[in-house]
Amino acid sequence: MPVPTANLTFPAGHSTAKASFQTGLFINNEFVQGEGGKTIDVVNPATGKVIAAVSEASAKDVDIAVDAAEKAFKTVWGEKVPGHARGKMLMDLANLFEEHADTLASIESLDNGKAYAFARGFDVSEAAACLRYYGGWADKDHGKVIEVNDSKMAYTRHEPIGVVGQIIPWNFPILMFAWKLGPALATGNCIVIKVAETTPLSAMYAATLIAKVFPPGVVNIITGYGNITGAAISSHMRISKVAFTGSTLVGRTIMKAAATSNLKNVTLELGGKSPNIVFDDADIEQAAGWATFGLFFNHGQCCCAGSRVYVQEGIYDKFLALLTQKVEALKVGSPFAADTFQGPQTSKLQYDRIMAHVQSGKEEGATVHTGGERHGTEGFFIQPTVFTNVKPDMRIVKEEIFGPVVVVSKFKDEADIIAQANDSMYGLAAAVFSRDITRAISTAHKLQAGTVWVNCYNQLHSQVPFGGFKQSGIGRELGAYALANYTSVKAVHINLHAPSPL
Repeated sequence: MPVPTANLTFPAGHSTAKASFQTGLFINNEFVQGEGGKTIDVVNPATGKVIAAVSEASAKDVDIAVDAAEKAFKTVWGEKVPGHARGKMLMDLANLFEEHADTLASIESLDNGKAYAFARGFDVSEAAACLRYYGGWADKDHGKVIEVNDSKMAYTRHEPIGVVGQIIPWNFPILMFAWKLGPALATGNCIVIKVAETTPLSAMYAATLIAKVFPPGVVNIITGYGNITGAAISSHMRISKVAFTGSTLVGRTIMKAAATSNLKNVTLELGGKSPNIVFDDADIEQAAGWATFGLFFNHGQCCCAGSRVYVQEGIYDKFLALLTQKVEALKVGSPFAADTFQGPQTSKLQYDRIMAHVQSGKEEGATVHTGGERHGTEGFFIQPTVFTNVKPDMRIVKEEIFGPVVVVSKFKDEADIIAQANDSMYGLAAAVFSRDITRAISTAHKLQAGTVWVNCYNQLHSQVPFGGFKQSGIGRELGAYALANYTSVKAVHINLHAPSPL
């Protein structure tokens, strides 16, 4: 069977009219059809209609991709290429991302449903920035000489792990792609990456750019279903490390597979149910704006979304009125409309999951303050939704919804809010709003979360680590911390003149 091709047409008047590219498995810098000849349909979430098909990878295809990565690691990558050369390639790829930003962002909006303004201004630009950042690290992550005594010396080496497996989600396809590639390539590893079967197209287009820069086999991009392709990666005996971003439930499965196969190194960036705390001395107008952005950005499909908003009793009514005003002003519509803030949810499956949570909130007695219904008649759109009068044991308070749904609660004092905020199995992110910097910092230090924002929300930067406490993950993405995920530290001891003990 021939390799499938995507022929995409964007709305009339858009900056990019069309895009055409192959959508097979990208192995050894070539697009190939999967061994089984199967394909997966890709759906435009704004219409519910099929726009393309991509090759489905089987366990055998994972083997083929690993073969290519192993060969590349032994011959044209790893320690065969100095750090400064790897860094230049990453920077060259960053430049290509920027040159093709309009096309990448257009594909992302059509495939994922996010507003083009955000796809272009955040996702693609930050993906390029991430690649460039790790390009700068490629020749700077090294070991050190360690003083022991005058009869010997010791030093450490940071060596690439080898072939690494990576599995990324559908909510930020091109950005998560860059987050995974950057540190792995900077440290000299070869990659087999599974992109989400619902949103694979931006990575497939990016593959055409990768082929212009990197040797064959260094980056291999496949897609398929988690229980087949993802399982094959996480249990593969010749993949020495797996990095996953997605749900805590799937993270457990991957960790188990890694343990029962070759005990591979695991990095997990998982779910969240993040508290957003507004004290009575906060700038309420600013806090309401950030709280709206903190949840409804990317249609609520953020692992770090501020989905639990806690407001001190004295300002609750005033804050709720401001929040309601801002939420109801959000424009829900076509991803390509200039004023759209919230597009459709990414898939019918996710739409159904969110609406099931909304229904559970209604049935358990919470108040739908605004929203709570489908938006429009076509596609997977949901009204921005605010629940009040919630109780801690409700599903909408405890479980990650991953959609445009926020719950708003009251708190009395600092002791009360610390207890409520930390009452979660998750610990990915949190935020504190207060004009009292001492109070804000003190609260931030008591929150069980990997990231805490003060007087802002959803601010992510390539140089700042991101990851969770508790069941929100293991390890860190971004910053210098992410480099450790992809290196093995070797200690070398050298005897200078110590005699043998025997």
